[in-house]
Amino acid sequence: MDYVIAIDLGGTKLCAAVVHRDGSVFWRKKVPVAAGTPATTIEQIVQVIQEAGAVSPAPDNGPKPVGIIVPGIYFAGSGSVWAPNLWGPDEVPLRAELEDRLKLKAFIDSDRAGYVLGERWLGIARGLNDVVFLAVGTGIGAGIIAGGQLLRGHSDIAGAVGWFALNPSRSEIYTKVGCWEAESAGPGLARRLDVSSAEQVVSAARRGDVAAIQAIDGAARYLGMGIANIISLLNPEMVVLGGGLMQAADLFLGSIKRVITRCAQPVAARQVRIEVSQLGEDAGLLGAARLAFDHG
Repeated sequence: MDYVIAIDLGGTKLCAAVVHRDGSVFWRKKVPVAAGTPATTIEQIVQVIQEAGAVSPAPDNGPKPVGIIVPGIYFAGSGSVWAPNLWGPDEVPLRAELEDRLKLKAFIDSDRAGYVLGERWLGIARGLNDVVFLAVGTGIGAGIIAGGQLLRGHSDIAGAVGWFALNPSRSEIYTKVGCWEAESAGPGLARRLDVSSAEQVVSAARRGDVAAIQAIDGAARYLGMGIANIISLLNPEMVVLGGGLMQAADLFLGSIKRVITRCAQPVAARQVRIEVSQLGEDAGLLGAARLAFDHG
């Protein structure tokens, strides 16, 4: 199979592509997610997959494996997805629904797994066997490859690092999103300056606003502590920084690296490379394609 269909289902957007085995993208589409109910979103996914299948190049234009990454947790045993930002607290049997509707194999995983698979395949971490992709946006999650294998954990929850406990003075919001996420993700950065979005803080910092620069430095210190813990625990060759907030990585990297040097296991800290994602938002889409090529 020279081509697969890749789906990156996010909290607000759905990206789809037909991807060649060499990583080139033959066709792509990006639309707002039809959220609200699982049935609505699943219908949208089905339609996009059918559209992708119809435009695939001949002679490879028959049914194709589909790789899908989802926000939240994918339970590999049951094929169900827990994605509260999309559908509330219930688990949704996404794999069974798609395979029943489309009569083809769907290979699904979490978005954080997709990010690290994509970056290891065609990005800055190409070919590495011990790498962590840290996605910092609305939330914080880590895709982990250790010893060349994707690390999933006992119940497929490995990488939910937004719950790292880094501040002993517990805040009420930690109960909802975890300490690290509350202190360092986009909404946490916005709260530091009492504005509506992280983008506003970044823009103000680039204009030289002192309060905004201090807010970013505070979030970066927490990012550095969390990354230092990851380095000490996993001893990766590389930590790749991605996600929406890392589009402004230049404002964070100095503080992050200083904290890592101070806090991480010193030998591991000297060896690790801290890099910004090379693939950007394509990391997840290409990771979804890699899922399909690996398992299809």
